[in-house]
Amino acid sequence: MSHILIVDDEPQLLRVLRINFQARHYSVLTAATGQEALDSAVRDVPDAVVLDLGLPDFDGVDIIHGLRTAITAPIIVLSGRSDAQEKVRALDAGADDYLTKPFLMDELFARLRAILRRPVLEAAPASLTVIGDHVIDIVATTVTGPTGPVRLTPTEWKIITLLLASPGRLVPGQQLLLDIWGPGQEEHGNYLRVYLAGLRRKLERDPTRPRHLITEPGIGYRYQP
Repeated sequence: MSHILIVDDEPQLLRVLRINFQARHYSVLTAATGQEALDSAVRDVPDAVVLDLGLPDFDGVDIIHGLRTAITAPIIVLSGRSDAQEKVRALDAGADDYLTKPFLMDELFARLRAILRRPVLEAAPASLTVIGDHVIDIVATTVTGPTGPVRLTPTEWKIITLLLASPGRLVPGQQLLLDIWGPGQEEHGNYLRVYLAGLRRKLERDPTRPRHLITEPGIGYRYQP
């Protein structure tokens, strides 16, 4: 049974979340302020944190920084702040995912399941990843499809390597641009759109409905196992 810390200052939503988590057999601890969240996380380390940013005592990004000094558990932000820069700030501070209110409960739990699987996937020693009908060997830098080898460009290799390194986790687009093209290129999101479209054509079974190479509009990209 996974132990989840839910942090939100809306009593009704907090109650709804607690009921839904418990109904799915999660152990739940709740907090209504940033200080309660920090104290709870240190006292009873959770397996994951679901965090609202609009707390009465501290800014949510500061809470993420505080949690990151104490725990390594994944953090899913659940916030009414939909501005792309707010999302980037939260992800850069150490959040693992970001879901905007209003939200679908099923999507929240799907993201939570993916994020809780991630440590096991990252610990696996194998270098092979399967996307659609293709087997990717990061160490050997090879891709094998149903009809034989598939060639990726050097830039496509850089992108896919960064995404596969964080399965289930959202990677900010600005971080990808910085890592691949260097400083000063963070505003050229069109680069990533072009290369991701190419990767989907090469790797996904249905490029128009990708299953593994997911875009979070205005924020970034994720490899979904």
